[in-house]
Amino acid sequence: MTAQRKHRKPRHRSISGHTARTAATLALASAASGAALEGTGNAEPGLTPAQVKAKVDKLYHEAEIATEKYNGVKERAKAAEDRVDELQDEAARRTDRLNSARAGLGSAAAAQYRTGAIAPSMQLALASDPDNYLDRVMLADRAGSRQAAAVRRVRGELRELDGLRAEAGRRSDELGEHRAKLRQHKKDINGKLASAQRLLDRLTAAEREQLTDGLHGSSDTRASRDLPRDPLKAPNSRASQAVSYAYDAIGSPYVWGASGPNSFDCSGLTQAAYRSAGVSLPRTTYTQINAGQRVSRSELAPGDLVFFYSGISHVGLYVGGGQMIHAPNPNAPVRLAPVDSMPFSGATRVS
Repeated sequence: MTAQRKHRKPRHRSISGHTARTAATLALASAASGAALEGTGNAEPGLTPAQVKAKVDKLYHEAEIATEKYNGVKERAKAAEDRVDELQDEAARRTDRLNSARAGLGSAAAAQYRTGAIAPSMQLALASDPDNYLDRVMLADRAGSRQAAAVRRVRGELRELDGLRAEAGRRSDELGEHRAKLRQHKKDINGKLASAQRLLDRLTAAEREQLTDGLHGSSDTRASRDLPRDPLKAPNSRASQAVSYAYDAIGSPYVWGASGPNSFDCSGLTQAAYRSAGVSLPRTTYTQINAGQRVSRSELAPGDLVFFYSGISHVGLYVGGGQMIHAPNPNAPVRLAPVDSMPFSGATRVS
């Protein structure tokens, strides 16, 4: 392993598919059970299913806001981590060059010590051939100039290496701050989801099923996936491919922080849909809204990104007919839903 790669740590592989679904379920169940032990005495008695739905909707919305913050910080943490790696690699290369230059200077100094230095005036007085001596002095001056240039290069390398190490230290500190924020956002998300699950657990199975059907669209995912598609209405081939991807994703589980291929959160779904079409979208709702041309609700076409709530905390992919495909929440998989099922905030046509 080369010097510049010694600092690297192995990357953790992301989980997906059945593993992601199982992990998400266990995490949610664990968080819910822990929170239930803490808050049993504070549970609100006598809530109607409609009141439970209102509270659960609010908690899921708050969890989604925290999820988008988590996604944004995670993206910045990844950029900081990559930059630290680059700086450390470059510092390792510079250190190798510096060590080679130092070794060269050390050899030259040792050679001078071995030959000994006699004052130029004395060497001239003792020389049997003054002309030959003067020629040697001129050569020595040139060699001295080259050595002086080498010393300057070493000093420059030292300054640049110090600068690289200082920047790497700043980036490492920044990465530590990002990771602390990620832990806090993760805690907030799990807390909101646990509270929502506690409320749902107080309902009967029939009430839960009815409430889940009412959370942001129909739960008949198989029928939704088999609906006729009209890709020709999409403004371009990229939008058409994104719509096709979204239809194929219907029924996939919601997992916060996931962007496919087998589980998604809301912005992760739209990012993955356009990634399948060769388009790179930002990771969060509040950055995706600026990823293309803003369009009005009356101008919507299949493939447009549709955003909801005043804080732009939710996004779906418009598919035509007043419908979108989106990843609603942990209690509802990717599904088809009316655009007017949530407070509309704006729309963007990806360029």
